[in-house]
Amino acid sequence: MKKKVILESGEVFDGIGFGAEQDTAGEVVFNTGMTGYQELISDPSYCGQIVCMTYPLIGNYGINRDDYESIEPAIKGLIVKELCDLPSNFRTQMTLDEFFIKKNLSGISGIDTRRLTRILRNKGVVKGKIVNAETDENSVVEELKVINFPTNQVEQVSTKTAYASPGRGFKVVLVDFGSKLGIIRELSQRNCDIIVVSQDTTAEEILLMDPDGIMLSNGPGDPEDVIGASELINGLLGKVPIFGICLGHQLIGLACGAKTYKLKFGHRGGNHPVLDLEKNKVAITSQNHGYAIDQESLKDTDLIETHIALNDRTNEGVKHKIHPCFSVQYHPEASPGPEDANYLFDDFIELMYQFKNVTV
Repeated sequence: MKKKVILESGEVFDGIGFGAEQDTAGEVVFNTGMTGYQELISDPSYCGQIVCMTYPLIGNYGINRDDYESIEPAIKGLIVKELCDLPSNFRTQMTLDEFFIKKNLSGISGIDTRRLTRILRNKGVVKGKIVNAETDENSVVEELKVINFPTNQVEQVSTKTAYASPGRGFKVVLVDFGSKLGIIRELSQRNCDIIVVSQDTTAEEILLMDPDGIMLSNGPGDPEDVIGASELINGLLGKVPIFGICLGHQLIGLACGAKTYKLKFGHRGGNHPVLDLEKNKVAITSQNHGYAIDQESLKDTDLIETHIALNDRTNEGVKHKIHPCFSVQYHPEASPGPEDANYLFDDFIELMYQFKNVTV
């Protein structure tokens, strides 16, 4: 099944399709992770995106039942250099191709992913489409130039109904903007009593649950498109400890008066060094974001910058000067990636202890 990738900037890449036969369009981004393609594919933060893997061999350990980050993938498509159709791993249940067929996802292999990545680094992320080899290229380019993708990605991936993951420790309300299951796993390992709520839940509704802490999850898209998030966060600040991850981090910034902007090509992969400014320590982190908090805009807020990315010096973390609230741009729950920053969940537990002792 011959296919090709066409970018809105006019570049064309010929390859071999896998998964579903349907065409698919989205924002084309790249991920530098060497492993973790199953977690990546099922990460809701990739909603609406076609992901190019820079590591050349993908699919070599298949798909298993344990490494999902959501029940249904939100990714639009996958681009790889070489697709392995004979995986070798004791947990393997199906090939990547079989999984894509079952989930009606489109992928393409056999293209020069290094060249594509260099284009994205030089020009920034662009719109693209995976199509049948016979499709007219000029018509697709014109289509991509005028097409506007939906801006309600968070609404698409957030849970519609609240649900619980019981525990005997602190009660934590997880606001699902597109949450990875890894966040629930980390909180559960610390015996938290977790209630997951939709992104449009109000502060009043959350406070009625009498939580000990609030977790603001990761998620896709532009943080400025998440209507009601600033009102929600301002309704919770000072009343309960808050920990934000990725999109949750950006939303805390917006709620406190900072600004966000779109990065040229974003941070996606499991090998990004981040400096903790308070501890003067570096962690290698897992990241997946296309937007960042404007550091200059933090000066007029009650937020303090706590972490920076060592690759490009962009913001990677903040904390509130007055209220028990902190956040990071990267993923301390990893999946995939290193667990260097796992201690942040322990910091969140400690923050809830401190706040409870002060307020009791």
